[in-house]
Amino acid sequence: MENFFSILGGMGTMATESFVRLINHRTQASKDQDYLNYVLFNHATVPDRTAYILDRTQEDPMPYLLDDIEKQNLLQPKFIVLTCNTAHYFFDELQAATDIPILHMPREAANELVRQHTVGKVAVLGTEGSMRAGIYEREVKNLGFEAVIPDQELQEKINYLIYHEIKESDHLNKDLYYEILEEAVERLECEKIILGCTELSLMQEFASDNPYPVIDAQSILADRTIERALKLRQ
Repeated sequence: MENFFSILGGMGTMATESFVRLINHRTQASKDQDYLNYVLFNHATVPDRTAYILDRTQEDPMPYLLDDIEKQNLLQPKFIVLTCNTAHYFFDELQAATDIPILHMPREAANELVRQHTVGKVAVLGTEGSMRAGIYEREVKNLGFEAVIPDQELQEKINYLIYHEIKESDHLNKDLYYEILEEAVERLECEKIILGCTELSLMQEFASDNPYPVIDAQSILADRTIERALKLRQ
């Protein structure tokens, strides 16, 4: 297979399925051969990234991720797509382990703020691990925007939606999702909301009929992936 990329996913699996569905549906195709060439690593057994970031006595995901990178080095895709936001905590080490470029989802989402001419505060929503590590906050601030991190009350709602409703129960709780978005806009007074967790992106895919000013990191990554993959064919 020529001119292919690889997707390092499985963290979680349903969110990875959502990403694959996005790139397939957004690729303009009238026949089988118009779709993109890619290999999917659905590495579902990678230890929880947030658990390790919050408590270093928990199992380290890094050896698992480095093993994935080693396998992709053998395959030699043109680029790698890392579909877990929290795993970007390890981005620099992963990129150092390969000459293959890895797309940086938080950076691409932050760049969208510039494209949309954002002027106000930006709420960053994601796992507690991502928030603690400052994965999105750093990218947003680097571009000169004010990043707003959820307080404990809102973060607990986000945690519940991600881990209990979606990961544990496979339930897309639209009411709770809308409540979280409303709080980000009304109580935190933010002009934009970055969805910095693929489970939240999964919610947005199936609950996009809302008026909130969302920047969906996974959706942005899907667009950048398609653009880059199509350039390989030129």
